[in-house]
Amino acid sequence: MRAASVQTARVVIVAIRDGVVELRGGEYRAVLEVGGTASPFEDDVRQEALLASFAAFLNALAYAIQIVVRATPVDLTRYVVAVEERARQAADSQLVALGQDHAAFVQSLTRQRTLLERRFFLVIPAESAAPRERWRRWLSGRRREAEDEPRREAAERQLVFRCDEIARQLSRCGLGTRRLGDLELAQLYLSCWSPERARAQRFRQQLDDYTTLAVRVARSERSTGDARAAA
Repeated sequence: MRAASVQTARVVIVAIRDGVVELRGGEYRAVLEVGGTASPFEDDVRQEALLASFAAFLNALAYAIQIVVRATPVDLTRYVVAVEERARQAADSQLVALGQDHAAFVQSLTRQRTLLERRFFLVIPAESAAPRERWRRWLSGRRREAEDEPRREAAERQLVFRCDEIARQLSRCGLGTRRLGDLELAQLYLSCWSPERARAQRFRQQLDDYTTLAVRVARSERSTGDARAAA
């Protein structure tokens, strides 16, 4: 019997705002999704040049980055339903038959094998707080918004610069990048933390809608009337 894996490190997210993830201890991160733009039929000379550019990019980094590769099963149920619906609405009988055949082919493909979607991410850090500052935050056990805001703004500016620079460097390697927004960052964290829940639940609103109070205290009509009488 195999022993269960033990998670030795836990990522505690304090807040996600303006495309920046704030971790416990005053750490800040941004995430870039990386996708290929080069043709798979590049000649050997071109491929060697791209690999050399990527090696130069890695060697020139003055800070650590994290490369995350996510391989998740692809759910084609909605795609099949959409194809069948369009086929039913088609006026041409040949288009209807083609749509139905395509939907049946996709369904048989999903039954025969598990289709995986691979996505690649780069986690970009801002400069860490000094060790003394991290110890002070940990010992205090509470956040001080007035003191944290200047550091957050500095981290945001630094992350913008680093993300733009990495995007330029990777474009020379035939790779495209896209910075994740707040909802995408929350969904990525959820998919890493609980893949089953992430497949069934997706964020469809602003993150503030999930953190604000659902019920607010309202003044009663009596207290309002008393206030007017006193005035």
